[in-house]
Amino acid sequence: MASAALLVLLALATMQPQTTSSQKETHLKVYWHDVGSGPDPTSVPVARAATTNTSKAAFGLVIVIDDPLTDGPGLNSSRLMGRAQGTYIAAGKDQLALLMLMNFVFTAGKYNGSSVAIMGRNAVFTEVREMAVVGGTGVFRWARGYAQARTHTLDLKTGDATVEYNVFVMHLSRP
Repeated sequence: MASAALLVLLALATMQPQTTSSQKETHLKVYWHDVGSGPDPTSVPVARAATTNTSKAAFGLVIVIDDPLTDGPGLNSSRLMGRAQGTYIAAGKDQLALLMLMNFVFTAGKYNGSSVAIMGRNAVFTEVREMAVVGGTGVFRWARGYAQARTHTLDLKTGDATVEYNVFVMHLSRP
């Protein structure tokens, strides 16, 4: 019993504590382009409830995305920084509110090969929506933080949207 306690104390003594000096805060600003129209959509519905079509908020609709992330609001005139891959679900019964589950996967720039996982409620017609950063990979290993979304453009006929995301991430500093 005493040897087990000694082993635990030894293990605790050799662990490296995570201090604030080993953490870094990064601010990312990207534009998310959700395109459901045209010949090459980046968001597609994959499931719907029996009542989705009669619901005023599309309640029960599930959409899978592989949306471009750019450094500016123009889809064709801005630099592609990565992809938002995941799903969103119409989870509000009386208000258009989405449950967002997505990874921002970076394919260019200094964050190439890294990703940030975002999850949370997105009340689409609210000016600023906040979602949680729940993890990350690569440069963003052990990430936590929040993302703020602001609609830049929304086509009510097609549902196509461009949304500005400001993502604030705390993560480990790399040596």
